[in-house]
Amino acid sequence: MSHTIKHKSKLIGRVRRIKGQLEAVERALESEIGCADVLMLVASVKGAISGLTTELLEDHIRHHVVDPAYEKDPEKAKGAADLIDVVRTYLK
Repeated sequence: MSHTIKHKSKLIGRVRRIKGQLEAVERALESEIGCADVLMLVASVKGAISGLTTELLEDHIRHHVVDPAYEKDPEKAKGAADLIDVVRTYLK
């Protein structure tokens, strides 16, 4: 079973929240609110997309590359853990 299927309802929930945030941006633009407020809404969408991307990449690494928790080779386990940490930091 694919990890995206296993966590399907959780991922779809995140996507629906992002969709709601995008709709809020659209409503804000249609109602011509101030640009600072629109930028704040866009920043929240960007953060939500980054969070979703991070989750998907981390799951991909753990399921298709190597899961540090189950890797017997300590160097490979550390490399995978380091990669996950870099992805989390980069996409913050």
